[in-house]
Amino acid sequence: MHVSVRCFASLSRFTPPDAEACAIGPGETVGGLVARLGIPPEELKLVFLNGLHAGLDAALKDGDRVGLFPAVGGG
Repeated sequence: MHVSVRCFASLSRFTPPDAEACAIGPGETVGGLVARLGIPPEELKLVFLNGLHAGLDAALKDGDRVGLFPAVGGG
C-alpha cells in the first residue's frame, strides 16, 4: 500500500524520496508515519488527510494524501 506525503515549510527536509508513493503497512496511522519520517512531535502543528484536518491517530489506507505542516508565525 502507498500514500502520497507532502511536508511543508520547515518540515520539507523530512519529505521522503518516494513522497508520491510512500509505502505503508496495514493499520499504519498518521502518527506512525510521522514517527517513521523522523518528524519531532513538537515541530508538527497540522495534519491533513485527503484535504481534511486529521489527528495522529487517523488510519491510513492505500492512495491517501497526507499533508504535514509546522506551526507558522507571522505578523
